[in-house]
Amino acid sequence: MELTPLRAPLGLTGTSEGPVEFYRGALGDAPVAAVVSGMGTARAARCVADLLDRVEVHRVLVVGIAGSLEADSVIGALLRPEAVVDAASGTRHVPEQLGTGVAHGILWTSDELVTDPDEAADLRTRGVVGLDMETAAVARQCEERRVPWSVHRCISDRVTDGIVTDELLRLSRPDGTADPRAVATHLVRHPGRVPDLVRMARAAKLAATHAAGAALTAVSAAPPSSA
Repeated sequence: MELTPLRAPLGLTGTSEGPVEFYRGALGDAPVAAVVSGMGTARAARCVADLLDRVEVHRVLVVGIAGSLEADSVIGALLRPEAVVDAASGTRHVPEQLGTGVAHGILWTSDELVTDPDEAADLRTRGVVGLDMETAAVARQCEERRVPWSVHRCISDRVTDGIVTDELLRLSRPDGTADPRAVATHLVRHPGRVPDLVRMARAAKLAATHAAGAALTAVSAAPPSSA
């Protein structure tokens, strides 16, 4: 889903080289390589490490969706975090952001969903504005190899809405795609949740499209020395 809005603008085509499938394309005269990390820090670290080991990369852009802790967050709004924090280790990673706008707040990367209101409130007091499951792992791989990185994520859901739960997370495969059998079983058991799933899917698609657009705009507008 997060790769889809980038396919046409970058002319991406898939290749099965190596253990991780990745895609090649171009932005203007600049060659582009893309990988789909899937869900979670371990998969993200493996995918990016494999890519960086096999391809000479000038910059890495993390593009995708994120959750919000704020009830008034606008679905599709772009996050510009000043830092990304790994929830497991507490390590703080600072992106070299592209594009305009003032960086604000922390993007919190964790393999565990934040659904508890008290936990969400605690994170807000610590300056956390967004939640995801991969960015800190990508940042660590880039920093170990001294590769600049930036993050372009847009809001797809809000903790306060209570829609995204551990149960719904299990409806996805590890690569992030929906598991049709799990979805069908879930809807048989909970037919009243169809509207929530539809709303969640639409919000995620909107956020992914906005994130892709923001990333492309930022790279296109950046000076050649930094893009």
